[in-house]
Amino acid sequence: MTILEQNLGRKTLAASPVWRRRSRLQRAQASVLPLLRRPGFSLAVLIVLFALVAAVAPHWLTHFDPYATAPAVKLSAPNPTHWFGTDELGRDLYTRVVYGSSLSVLAAFLAVGIALLGGLGLGIVSGFAGGRIDAVIMRFVDVLLALPGLLLALAIVTAIGFGTVPVAIAVGVGIIPGFARTTRAEVLRVKTLPYVEAARLGGASWRRTLLRHILPNAWGPVAVLATLDFGAAILATAGLSFLGFGAAPPAAEWGTLIANGRHFLITAPWVSLLPGLFLVAVVFSLNHIARTFEEIQR
Repeated sequence: MTILEQNLGRKTLAASPVWRRRSRLQRAQASVLPLLRRPGFSLAVLIVLFALVAAVAPHWLTHFDPYATAPAVKLSAPNPTHWFGTDELGRDLYTRVVYGSSLSVLAAFLAVGIALLGGLGLGIVSGFAGGRIDAVIMRFVDVLLALPGLLLALAIVTAIGFGTVPVAIAVGVGIIPGFARTTRAEVLRVKTLPYVEAARLGGASWRRTLLRHILPNAWGPVAVLATLDFGAAILATAGLSFLGFGAAPPAAEWGTLIANGRHFLITAPWVSLLPGLFLVAVVFSLNHIARTFEEIQR
């Protein structure tokens, strides 16, 4: 086989979809494996994975019924049987925290999804179109940014009703401005780079340039912000649930669990403390993962 044939074979192999997928997988492994050697990052990943497994399959992590009451053991301290103790009705608190992941994580996913769709749309149109369209969209975003996020969420959830889904919608609308400004800044940065101008000079349409060149290279900071805001969304939904805007009892939601225990802070502090510590651990873990990815991109 000649050298020319060997080079042609390598180029053909490199152009194949299977080879490209394998190359992406190898690059992903090369970037992720060093991170897993960091104890802090590994612990954060384990905590987030635990919360996700609890949201998807809580019965894998506990055998208690989250709604079964046992007045004989109410307000029991943490012990080998009840790891987080029991609440005022004798329900296993660890089980209710695990089952509460379903509502809390679902609400956070919905909130971040709404913020991603709305923020990406506004940021892409604003950064790509420019001119008066950019000015109008950014003034609208500035108005939203002028309002405190929790206050805006309270106004929205009061208008559309109580429950997990309304709370998620309210929180999602409140974090749209951050996604919009980040996406706009990245689109403005990427669209002036030489390879984008070369694609346009080569005859690529604006749609192809946007989808093939601008969006893939502007996605990194937006993904980091999505990870960071996922923790903020969990915290915001828990805060609204604590105030009574979330799921109605006896539904197990992290904010509701913390609120239920505030009447027993002296006699049984674990009823509020342990669900609160678990919530803080999940949010801090998400923040640590997001900050680590941000350091890598720099």
